[in-house]
Amino acid sequence: MRTNPRAALSDRDFIKLFNKLGAKELAKQLGHNTRTVTRRRVLLENRHKLPITAPTHPNGSVSPHRPQQYPWRAHLDVKDGHVLIGSDAHIWPGPMTTAMRAFIKFAKELKPKAVILNGDVMDFSQISRHDPLGWESQPEVVDEIEAAQDILHEIEKAAGRAQKIWTFGNHDQRFERTLAIAAPKFAKVHGVHLKDHFPLWTPCWSVWVNPEDTYPVVVKHRGKGGDHAPFNNVVKSGTHIVTAHLHSAKVIPFTHYKATLYGVDDGCLCDPNHKSFLYAEDGVKNWRSGFCVLTFKDGRLLQPQLALVHDDKHVDFCGALVSV
Repeated sequence: MRTNPRAALSDRDFIKLFNKLGAKELAKQLGHNTRTVTRRRVLLENRHKLPITAPTHPNGSVSPHRPQQYPWRAHLDVKDGHVLIGSDAHIWPGPMTTAMRAFIKFAKELKPKAVILNGDVMDFSQISRHDPLGWESQPEVVDEIEAAQDILHEIEKAAGRAQKIWTFGNHDQRFERTLAIAAPKFAKVHGVHLKDHFPLWTPCWSVWVNPEDTYPVVVKHRGKGGDHAPFNNVVKSGTHIVTAHLHSAKVIPFTHYKATLYGVDDGCLCDPNHKSFLYAEDGVKNWRSGFCVLTFKDGRLLQPQLALVHDDKHVDFCGALVSV
């Protein structure tokens, strides 16, 4: 008896199986013809704004539907509504942080146009280029990926049809850098790219929101460093810019003759006191756990707002404590 692939498989599971099997084999397993499976693939590509490809062909060539190289930029057009941006989750197996619980709650309640993970979703401490600190235990790579898949699945469910974009950070890059150095001949094999394990997320290096505007919003993981990074980033870029990496959670306006622009550090979704940060040697960390909400009205960015962890059960957002 045939099964309906749309009813039998969630979007996430369909994309994972299509990536693994390709249209012909997936159609065979579902008892449908290839055209039906291909039609759903196109529907999901349009819905989630991401390419869905078959695995590497037997002759070693890559599926023609998308290049292996990550797109340089992702573009978003938002006239009215919200864009939710969180970064630096540094996910290890274990309980979800307060900031992450709040991020999922906001993704559900704000109904954003897009959700952006602005880098360093995982820590990948075992494949860091830095030497270990003594004999502390660190999670296996597979455990970090599985923990991240569980949490991102919760974000996916909460965000619904919002576009889901992941700007890769320096910790995320550890995964492919390690494989590229150790096994370069596996470059075209499914699974060696981080995006293969998170099929609903569009990978890129930066996101440009309303790119045709005079002052688009640029979202990327890293920019300038130091305590004054948000200010330096907005001055140097000449447009609104949201960065991460420094975990500092700041909104800095810069006004010139023509406009007020915003430089934002979106904070961190991790717990600053987590054991993954032992390298800080229990020093003072000017970090704040939270995330950023961008709001657009008639295509224009309003002042960015931060949701900051107040205690284990609340975040401070727009002058009110929100339970999470």
